[in-house]
Amino acid sequence: MRHGRYPFVAGFLAVPVLLYAVFVISPYVQTFFYSFTDWRGVSNRINVIGFDNYTALFSHDALRWALGHNGVLLVILPLVTIVLALFLAFMLNGGGRSDRAAVVGVRGAGFYKIVYFFPGVLSVAILAVLWQAVYRGDQGGLLNGLLMKLGIVDEQQPWAFVASPTWVLWCVIAVLVWAGVGFYLVLFTTAMQSIPRELFEAAILDGAGRAQTFFRVTLPLVLPGILSGAVLAFVTSLDEVVIALFLQAPGAITLPVVIADLPDGVVWLPANSAGSRVRVTLGAGHGDLVGVSA
Repeated sequence: MRHGRYPFVAGFLAVPVLLYAVFVISPYVQTFFYSFTDWRGVSNRINVIGFDNYTALFSHDALRWALGHNGVLLVILPLVTIVLALFLAFMLNGGGRSDRAAVVGVRGAGFYKIVYFFPGVLSVAILAVLWQAVYRGDQGGLLNGLLMKLGIVDEQQPWAFVASPTWVLWCVIAVLVWAGVGFYLVLFTTAMQSIPRELFEAAILDGAGRAQTFFRVTLPLVLPGILSGAVLAFVTSLDEVVIALFLQAPGAITLPVVIADLPDGVVWLPANSAGSRVRVTLGAGHGDLVGVSA
């Protein structure tokens, strides 16, 4: 019986493993091979140049900047997203007031869950269009217009948010948090709703307030879900270059993971005498460190 089970399992795994090897493993292997060549991406000529591309990459300051920005994303983005989602999930599930010894969510919690989750279903292109309107560096920008009304920004000198090396990273993080917090809110809400109500009622009868109920009851019981969400947020924070590319402003340092100082928003490094160039795309594709392009 045992010997007949293995071919059965292998038959089900054969197709998924084949597809994974063709569409996931194979591109990684090809990318790694191309990094040792001077291939321009469109030509038929491919010459192996050894470690010239890597030498140019590691000798350029752009690598240090990119690693620094990736480090900030790895720490700030998961931390802010998880903490904010956890707070909102607790408020929606146990932040309401009741005359009875019971834990209730805030009024309209179901509606708020939909609102918070909605940005997560939007495509990257739609997110970019929305936030380009918010971050516009002229009087027509939503954020600049608000700050001008409040007297914080001079109408003749609006802030160029995504064109400023000081603000661009935090602007991108704000977009990513806004787009991702809804998913983790739903994840933590599901974990909180699985906690027996009797535990909350017993804590309330013993005189526990909201803070004590959260730290003594809710947090320990949803910790496995928080750890799973933190791992997922940590991994996805390395793959957020697309929104940065969409939000970039021409001619400025605009990308948190692809350091830019050129009109196309990408640092191109000369690799060899043949004219091949290395595109620094750290974090662009779960480990695609170097891509050779024209």
